[in-house]
Amino acid sequence: MSRARAEFATMDGMMRSAMTLLLAAGFVLAQMPSPPAETSATINGKKISIHYAAPSLRGRHAFGPNGIISHDPTYPVWRAGANEATALHTDAPLQIGNLTVPAGNYTLFVDIATNPWRLIVNKRTGEWGLDYTKSADLGRVPMTMTKPAAPIETYKMTLTDLGGNRGKLELAWEDVVASVNFMVR
Repeated sequence: MSRARAEFATMDGMMRSAMTLLLAAGFVLAQMPSPPAETSATINGKKISIHYAAPSLRGRHAFGPNGIISHDPTYPVWRAGANEATALHTDAPLQIGNLTVPAGNYTLFVDIATNPWRLIVNKRTGEWGLDYTKSADLGRVPMTMTKPAAPIETYKMTLTDLGGNRGKLELAWEDVVASVNFMVR
């Protein structure tokens, strides 16, 4: 076999191995009960991003006394996702309702026992989602509550640019859509 053919065969084998690994990784991620997810928006030239884990209902209820969240030790405070705590990063200060959030990194939680729900911005970062420390709260902001047109199987967070320096954060799962508008300073 010529050297060129041998090199081609080696590269072909490496490409097949790489493709197999990529397909296997995709399959594993698709099978995870709460795969990692991200939402981000650039508003007024500044990036805001949220990293979270997206659980699915799989025949269960999420909210209410017998919902899956009611079994969390921090209930009625919810980690706004699953697994690790939901992480917010903002390149610029935000004004969320009457709460000023300086540029930086935070953890998001939601108090689901209040009506309306309250978004909690917490100063602790890098912890597991069930390690909520109320004394580290930067503040709480009421959310706008609505119902989706149809039940939402997989939890989803969305950051939306509303134009100018305004944006919107929305959480949607099961029969709940909770949102809050913000401004980028």
